[in-house]
Amino acid sequence: MQTIAARLRSIPPTVFSEMSALAVRTGSINLGQGFPDVDGPPSVIAAAVEALERGANQYAPGIGIPDLRQAIARHQHRHYELEVDPDREVCVTTGCTEGIAAALLGLVNPGDEVVVLEPYYDSYLAMIEMCGAVRRPVTLQAPDFRLDVDALRAAVGPRTRAMLINTPHNPTGTVLTRAELQAVADVAIEHDLVVITDEVYEHLVFDDATSAEGHVPLATLPGMWERTLTLSSAGKSYSFTGWKVGWATGPAALVSAVLAAKQWLTFTSGAPLQPAVAHALDHEPDWPRELARSLQSRRDLLVTGLAEAGLAARVPEGTYFATTDISHLGWEDGRAFCLALPERAGVVAIPNQAFYDSDAGRHLVRWAFCKQPDLITDGVRRLAAADLTT
Repeated sequence: MQTIAARLRSIPPTVFSEMSALAVRTGSINLGQGFPDVDGPPSVIAAAVEALERGANQYAPGIGIPDLRQAIARHQHRHYELEVDPDREVCVTTGCTEGIAAALLGLVNPGDEVVVLEPYYDSYLAMIEMCGAVRRPVTLQAPDFRLDVDALRAAVGPRTRAMLINTPHNPTGTVLTRAELQAVADVAIEHDLVVITDEVYEHLVFDDATSAEGHVPLATLPGMWERTLTLSSAGKSYSFTGWKVGWATGPAALVSAVLAAKQWLTFTSGAPLQPAVAHALDHEPDWPRELARSLQSRRDLLVTGLAEAGLAARVPEGTYFATTDISHLGWEDGRAFCLALPERAGVVAIPNQAFYDSDAGRHLVRWAFCKQPDLITDGVRRLAAADLTT
């Protein structure tokens, strides 16, 4: 039997670190990796400093400190009218990345199949491999990136254990509509599946999103609370991506599975950051909404500039990212395009093929707009002045 290490070595190294290192090495503008260049609310930073100074520097409970678990429960009720027991139905994780890892390790057995939306964040692939499970991708096809319900149904078989659903979706920027989510719910109920939802961009949805309701958590649909494990974090909503404080909410049986795996991953983390995130959720509830408004204007700046540079992009409904097709410029390979881009334009982007099993994303490139307007303006100006053809 192949070892876990051997399976993981078969996965290509993360493209994010490769492209960010390329940006540093060449002095290029990094419009690739999705981290903001401005921190979140000063009051939250102050709360972290206060926690450090008052001695919150030792192990926190593995499940998370009570104040944060209670704040998460209040957040779920305030935004989605979900009644969550902070003592049994909430677990604090080391970012959503650990939440994904712990959820899959706690809920999926070797040989089980996991349906996942393609393109997908690269940790999904690694963790499904680590579990010894089999991924069944359902591709959101360019250029619209909408859910193909027939393809979703066809991906489910007798060994399917779970679906891993990401909305708002990285890298496409798609926000699944209530109708699309209802199709997911119908399949899950019909086949008695667990659904793990990655909702880290839950508050970063724009006013012109396809769904007039914005982001709809799958757990709010009839019959779905009892089979849905919802993952999120403060990193994207509050622009503290380096803090790595996330959470899982859902029925006690699913949350306890996450906790069972988490205790052998990090056990606990971020003791002084947890009270600060609790402060953010309780005392800065409008900050993510203002961030979304700012991101929408920066999205429009990027998309307009890309179009002027001959790189027309689909207008994303949420997240940090926009996607362009480069095939009309003569490129067949997004990675080759991205490796050539620093020399040609002094800009770095991310090849979308890193998010695919199939070749469906080979000709696509992801751009991040979670940057300051001046940097975006400079980046698209450089692109417009460059020869981007092969």
